[in-house]
Amino acid sequence: MEELTVEVLRAWARTALADLARARAGIDELNVYPVPDGDTGTNLYLTWEAACGALPKGELTFTEAIQAFGRGALLGARGNSGVITSQLIRACGLRLDENLPRDREDGVLADPPMSEAAAFADALRYAADAAYDAVAQPVEGTMLTVARAAASGAMTAANDGKSLADVCLAAVASARQALTRTTDQLDVLRRAGVVDAGGAGLVVILGAMESVLTGRHVRVDVPARVEPRGEEAVSQDGPAYEVMYLLDAPDEQVDGFRQRLAGLGDSVVVVGGDGLWNVHVHTDDVGAAIEHGIGIGRPHRIRVTHFADHAHSAHHHEPAPGRAVIAVVAGDGLGELFAAAGARIIRGGPGRRCSTGELLQAIEESKAPEIVILPNDQDSLAVAEAAATAARQDGIRVAVIPTRAQVQGLAAIAVHDPQRSFDDDVVQLSAAAGQTRHGAVTVAVKDAWTMAGRCRAGDALGVVDGDFALITDDLEQAAYGVVDRLLGGGGELLTIVTGRDADPGLAAAVERHVRRARKDVDVMVYDGGQDRYPLLIGVE
Repeated sequence: MEELTVEVLRAWARTALADLARARAGIDELNVYPVPDGDTGTNLYLTWEAACGALPKGELTFTEAIQAFGRGALLGARGNSGVITSQLIRACGLRLDENLPRDREDGVLADPPMSEAAAFADALRYAADAAYDAVAQPVEGTMLTVARAAASGAMTAANDGKSLADVCLAAVASARQALTRTTDQLDVLRRAGVVDAGGAGLVVILGAMESVLTGRHVRVDVPARVEPRGEEAVSQDGPAYEVMYLLDAPDEQVDGFRQRLAGLGDSVVVVGGDGLWNVHVHTDDVGAAIEHGIGIGRPHRIRVTHFADHAHSAHHHEPAPGRAVIAVVAGDGLGELFAAAGARIIRGGPGRRCSTGELLQAIEESKAPEIVILPNDQDSLAVAEAAATAARQDGIRVAVIPTRAQVQGLAAIAVHDPQRSFDDDVVQLSAAAGQTRHGAVTVAVKDAWTMAGRCRAGDALGVVDGDFALITDDLEQAAYGVVDRLLGGGGELLTIVTGRDADPGLAAAVERHVRRARKDVDVMVYDGGQDRYPLLIGVE
């Protein structure tokens, strides 16, 4: 391929996600810097997964696609490596949008100021510079070094008049060479006998782009750990906590804020722009790290990790036994979403309730000693509990998460981690589901009395937390009412799942309504394919 398009972006996103999934454990094994917590591969995978999940389906302009992808990475970034990767993605996308102005309101494509190859190389250079700027104290021998080497190789090839594919090949080759040199650039890597874990992940991501542009699958094997050259490499010597949060703050105050954080600890990375930032720091003073954010804006989605606990869990516990998640889904699109997250699927929904026998068969076929069931509607809860009781008699551990709506199930499966203990995983899934308010819109098929009063056949009905809450003559107005009521209690993420026969413009209208009224709320739209309900709505 010799042109960067939305299709290329989608293909790169899918390929890189699959490659990161394959390389995830190997990258985790390399992770000794900045702390030996063994989660770099996992953080990169989850960050990339968040970016992929934010890329809407359907027709998109190039600008819309790269903005959505970059924002998804920013909001979903995990760990030091994930935050830096999100900055690389976002900055690269912004630069490509400047260099390749494809989209014009008048429908006429603008002439790009440079070739596709030159634009790609320049975007890599811009992204590497932006990543360095985002880190309070950049260190060589890390993924920053690998990113800059990739950009340098790409620029050299572009200046020689090479094609887009050749520029990508040069970037990957330079990144691989830089990765091998990281072992000798950082003492902690040399003593442990490893290359930089974040740099290895970046090579995997660039290799996926090479696969897409050349049409040949490029397998990037993560370099194995060699014999360690000293015990100090894997010792924990530094701040005790990792603090991460999103921060709504003015752009002009971020540079000073970044330097103040640097005085509290290390591994300070602050990325983002346009008033929204992702903050990462390793520190002993969690309260001060958060208070600095409060000093210039609004911190939210705060996550604090105690390294000692994390390292003990990663290195000293036995691997979690096999665990299966079984989800009852109401449509083909929902089935694809749950399956992509690793769940086994049973069809349910209005007019087709699943049976205890179907659930027991799925439990038996999974051959897993631990089972989590997501019923995803009120009527399936009792069926799931009956199946769980029967399975427990055979010595299988079964937990039923009380998800009463499909969107609660989606929130739960998003936090599922098979590497956690069974009890911890159940707690996390239950919490995610419980913190998700749910609603829907539908059309009355007959005259009836509801909690909101009497409806006539053809009326638009709004459902909030399982009860009919409003009756109107317009489906769009019903959707607005449901969303406003759900967001009335607060919320940061709105999920919209479109039904099989939904008007394509309905979800878009609701999204515009939310963005006008609540700019602080992120909106995700999925194609669920469910019957009877044009929209399912969730607020987390």
